[in-house]
Amino acid sequence: MEFRVLGPLEVRAGDGRAVALGGARPRAVLARLLVARGTVVSSDALIDDLYAGAPPPSALPTLHSYVSNLRRALEPGRLPRARPGLLIGRPPGYLLAAEHVDADRFAELLRRAGLRPPVAALACLEEALGLWRGTPYGEFAEEPWAVTEVSRLRELRLVALERRANVLLELGRAQAVITDLETEAVANPLRERLWSLLALALYRTGRQADAAGLHWWRDRAAATREPLHVATSG
Repeated sequence: MEFRVLGPLEVRAGDGRAVALGGARPRAVLARLLVARGTVVSSDALIDDLYAGAPPPSALPTLHSYVSNLRRALEPGRLPRARPGLLIGRPPGYLLAAEHVDADRFAELLRRAGLRPPVAALACLEEALGLWRGTPYGEFAEEPWAVTEVSRLRELRLVALERRANVLLELGRAQAVITDLETEAVANPLRERLWSLLALALYRTGRQADAAGLHWWRDRAAATREPLHVATSG
């Protein structure tokens, strides 16, 4: 099974088929366990998170039902009395023993990129960034239990973008950096490294005036998030 969290939550079987996970709360159980990254989440914590601190009397048996249904979806070939291999009960709750998670693959590709020469590093970074499909954890991104992990993943994505820009500059592809970073810089006006890389790319394409004026665009972006137009200015 492949678990995808770099966008809306998805699970894909080995043949690429999307796995039906059920409604919002079963999906939330799975997302909560994925956020825990292989550690046990207590039943009490799962219930508290599912019901925002106000669980009904039936919350525990309902949680058990969600877990049972998720197990059937994630391991359809498991025999009735066989032990689960993915969604595992372990006191005081459950853990998800997921080996194939796109967020883990992304982090590994980012690590590899730091160990390789420019062309190979660029291939790793392109593959890593290609795993992103939107806001991490999708519908659950603003849940209190997901916010820290979502922020961590967003930070790693910015690191990957900055590293790709560095590699592209090393390879003499400054225009590609401008195209990549103008939107990202506006979306992250306080991210000094993005603006510095964008300024360097502009300078290397002979656009010193645009590079010098970026401080004005950065201040404007911080105030209005107005789109940046340096890529087509001349």
